[in-house]
Amino acid sequence: MDNIESASKIGDVQPSLLIRGAAGILTGGSGTTSRSQGHDIRIRNGVIVAIGDLPPEPREQVFDASGCVVYPAWVNTHHHLAQSLLKGVPGGINSTLTPWLSAVPFRFRKCFDEQLLRTAARIGLIELALSGCGTVADHHYMYWPGMDFDGAQILFEEAERLGMRFVLCRGGATQSRHFEKNTREVEQLSDYLDDVSRLKGEFHDPGPNAMRRVVVAPTTVMFSMDSGELREVAEHARSLGLRLHSHLSETVLYQEASREKYHCTPIQLAEKTGWLGADVWYAHLVKLDRAEIELLGATHTGIAHCPQSNGRLASGIAPIRALQDAGVQISLAVDGAGSNEAADMLHEAHVAWLMARARAGQGATPRYAGGRGEEGADSVTVEDVIHWGTAGGATVLGLHDVGTLAPGKAADIAIYELDQPRHFGVHDLSIAPVICDGATVKTLLVAGKAVVEDRKIPGIDLVELAFEARQAVDRLKYLAERQASSSE
Repeated sequence: MDNIESASKIGDVQPSLLIRGAAGILTGGSGTTSRSQGHDIRIRNGVIVAIGDLPPEPREQVFDASGCVVYPAWVNTHHHLAQSLLKGVPGGINSTLTPWLSAVPFRFRKCFDEQLLRTAARIGLIELALSGCGTVADHHYMYWPGMDFDGAQILFEEAERLGMRFVLCRGGATQSRHFEKNTREVEQLSDYLDDVSRLKGEFHDPGPNAMRRVVVAPTTVMFSMDSGELREVAEHARSLGLRLHSHLSETVLYQEASREKYHCTPIQLAEKTGWLGADVWYAHLVKLDRAEIELLGATHTGIAHCPQSNGRLASGIAPIRALQDAGVQISLAVDGAGSNEAADMLHEAHVAWLMARARAGQGATPRYAGGRGEEGADSVTVEDVIHWGTAGGATVLGLHDVGTLAPGKAADIAIYELDQPRHFGVHDLSIAPVICDGATVKTLLVAGKAVVEDRKIPGIDLVELAFEARQAVDRLKYLAERQASSSE
């Protein structure tokens, strides 16, 4: 067949495309809707028009998906693209969250310039695309007074270049953390609100299949602003029709700080400041009590579940099944590459599946002690995890025409080739990409256009990018050392 139309031609009318003969199609739906009984998908003008067993139409482009598995493109709801140049930093590799923050992102934060951020963003977006991810929500908090480049513009440009959907979560802080070297390098609230308004006007598309979105996202509601500022930010965001996002309850430090500063739990603080609701989602939510879980569920607040980062930083395992049962909106995210050295949504799904089951099994007790014996195997299914990482993510972001393979939905589609020995002998090929922890992305479509084609990203030279990355890491190390010397 001819090559699928590349993402560089966005805006052109596309021919009809038939993805034909897939070994399995998982739709991103839940329950009985999670699997398609057919093996073909027809796409027209970036939208799925039919799923089933479909004969080719005249002059239709046909993609042979024999032996392949088809999923909705993953929706990553929490990332830090700048950290794509901060993998495996020795000072933070064996640290918990707070010392890691000091040794990694905050140590290098002001070393970034326009080119370094652009390189980091390109690396991260390419990593994600090659795992089958079509939508990225980036929590970008590199802001300080007098900075001479627009990070938001760079991030939107890099995502557009690849043809990916991009959600900018505009981070920032009016208060510094205790480990920051220069406590004066924070923003004024008025400047933060003004920039949110600017970004909304320049980039935000409220449509259900938008390629660009803006979200209001102070770096953390616990440490980045005071309670009055949080209320003002929430009110400003909602007046503009923007969603809210932040970090919360990642470690026990959040519990300790909330008790000391506000005499309540972190989720109670969020409630008091207007930071709960169906238009809000938080990264992590690892450390929660029963009442907090119920409050999150009652308000339909969302979570960006980041199991690999939470494991890497020894934060724990989020009570994801309890959150889902309570009514919390569940999504998946890889977090930053500085605390998860692989920006890979497929691997994230694999770990999410294992960790949820491990958490359930860890709580099992023997019958002689009043327990129920072995349990936990049915706590989370592979289909659950795929739903969280696709339709769940789209719901959290408000992209309601994305994340599900169904007629009328955007043609954001990952086609996986099961060509590695790990896939040999698998009985149910449909779930092989998740249970076997990896598969090759043969093609990734976003809005019906190829972001990945024949296992490659058109126009990207990975050898050249690897060289650029090595130079960028050397420059960051040099700048960080010089910065540390000048502050002594």
